[in-house]
Amino acid sequence: MAKSSQRNRKPHTDKRRNNDALSSSIAVAIEPIVTGENLYLESVKVGRAGNRAVVKIVVDLPDGPGGVDSDSLGAVSRLISARLDDVDLVEGAYTLEVSTPGADRVLTTPRHFSRSVGRLISIRGADGTAKIGRLESVEGDTLYLKGDEGTYTWALSDIESARVHVELSNSQADSED
Repeated sequence: MAKSSQRNRKPHTDKRRNNDALSSSIAVAIEPIVTGENLYLESVKVGRAGNRAVVKIVVDLPDGPGGVDSDSLGAVSRLISARLDDVDLVEGAYTLEVSTPGADRVLTTPRHFSRSVGRLISIRGADGTAKIGRLESVEGDTLYLKGDEGTYTWALSDIESARVHVELSNSQADSED
């Protein structure tokens, strides 16, 4: 007797595939709302916490420095919640989490880098070199990073990984001393 191909599948692979498909459907449903609020839809992920689904949505500003203020985040959260209730894509009870990328975000796209101009970042090159410095500018696919030893130029294609560093000093208090 031949085994069904369904039996040979790993359950976690099927769940991941279903969560990826649900994440994509949710993204399509909410993207017009997010862009209508002058924000950028960074990611949508669906997972589980016990018996509940957890829908994690990350929004950001489309470009330039700065961050999403709490009023904008609250407003888009309410609109997303209402939209998800209307389209009823998530079966059963779920928890909705709408947030921003965070202060120490991983930088992977040109938009991430342009949003981080003025911030302290660390870069590891594909050749193994690593630098920490302040991102001065992004011009096309080239980054200009000011470090202790001068200004470094990096092509985006030469970067293996990059991350923003959280700075705990109060720049106003530092400049008043």
